[in-house]
Amino acid sequence: MTTGKKTAIGITLALLLALAIRVAMIHHDRNASAPAAPAATGTVDPDELVFLKQQRPSSLADVKQLIGTTVWVSAAGQLDFYPCAGHRADYAHSAGTLLGAEPLAIKDAFEQVAPKSATFRIRGGDKQVLLAFTMPKSSDPAKLYAVPVGFKEGGDYTFANDEIFFYDDPHQLFRHWGPKIWQAVDAHQVILGMNERQVNLSLGQVSKSLSKDYGNRTVVFDNLGKPMVVTFVGDHVTDFHPGSTAF
Repeated sequence: MTTGKKTAIGITLALLLALAIRVAMIHHDRNASAPAAPAATGTVDPDELVFLKQQRPSSLADVKQLIGTTVWVSAAGQLDFYPCAGHRADYAHSAGTLLGAEPLAIKDAFEQVAPKSATFRIRGGDKQVLLAFTMPKSSDPAKLYAVPVGFKEGGDYTFANDEIFFYDDPHQLFRHWGPKIWQAVDAHQVILGMNERQVNLSLGQVSKSLSKDYGNRTVVFDNLGKPMVVTFVGDHVTDFHPGSTAF
């Protein structure tokens, strides 16, 4: 190799080394002057991380897929249920109101013309769609009942299943609530420290409040005709007492 070539190679290597040093210095200066990324300080509500299944039914056949399964009541205190026999509900005699987290063993699904008195929560349409079920935790676990979950009108179906039910046991979905909270929910009571979601499931979703600041307000829960006034601060119950507000 000639002296000229050696000199050219040496100059090239020196330039590359200088460039590498310069790039490293720029990188260092930029990192040193850049403000540190702020540390995450917020906490995520574990309730918001719970995955709730959706059925999204669009036909009677879709609803019949629930036969043989167990669902749990999410729409607490909203829907009346009725004695059932021979694919018909006895609309004239309400058996009660579905309570939060109550398990229902689904036995049948059918359509029936509903009287106006039974269309307060679920529209009547041409026919209502009802689920027939037993209540494993009741005193008569073999007795059959029915509850409307949707309606048919002009050949089209509309369902509220996904708003009415949990398709998995909420005691497992929300097991982070702990046994003390779940004992209160299952007894349909309120205790200090519960959040608004828990009280909704325990006392029912029929309620009134003068504020829209969820978790920081006073709410009057109908509680099946026995109003309960509950105050939340920081989404925790800080006070509760029986009320007299009519619904």
